[in-house]
Amino acid sequence: MNRETVIAEALSLLDEVGLDAVSTRRLAKRLNVEQPSLYWYFRTKKDLLAAMAAAAMAPHATAPLPTPEDDWRDWFLDNTRSFRRTLLMRRDGARLHAGSTPTGDLDRIHRKMDFLTASGVPERDAQMAMLAAGRFTVGSVLEEQADPGPGDGAEPPAGVPAIDHESAFEAGLTLILNGLVHRVGERRT
Repeated sequence: MNRETVIAEALSLLDEVGLDAVSTRRLAKRLNVEQPSLYWYFRTKKDLLAAMAAAAMAPHATAPLPTPEDDWRDWFLDNTRSFRRTLLMRRDGARLHAGSTPTGDLDRIHRKMDFLTASGVPERDAQMAMLAAGRFTVGSVLEEQADPGPGDGAEPPAGVPAIDHESAFEAGLTLILNGLVHRVGERRT
């Protein structure tokens, strides 16, 4: 057993039972070890959850970085969509990620910010747009993952349309981008 095995099994457990049911006791049983042996790898459950969150973000964290030839608007949309897809890959992915602090990918974050500013987006606007898009995405996925969905017997109240989560996400993302484009245009005039 090693740290990576513990994280992988913890993520599999998350997918099976959901975040509320993940416990070190359950994980130890799954790994066929005594619970205290997990503390060799993670001092607290919070440390384990942070490692799980980081590992769950691997598909987004290894996506290609922008190149100088990229259009910043297209990249901004693609980057945010990649984040959403990654959160949706895991049961309770948004809840697992919420409140986590990026630690291993600070260089990537700086490179993304440098790309936006080199593309003409003022630094403060780039920071706030990335923060807004990230929080909007987590919130959107949180709502989507909490939605029991069709076939569960719960129908929306009369007069309230069913939510198409992807369309709602895309509409909100477009509003964020359009606001940023407007701010960049204001600064240039």
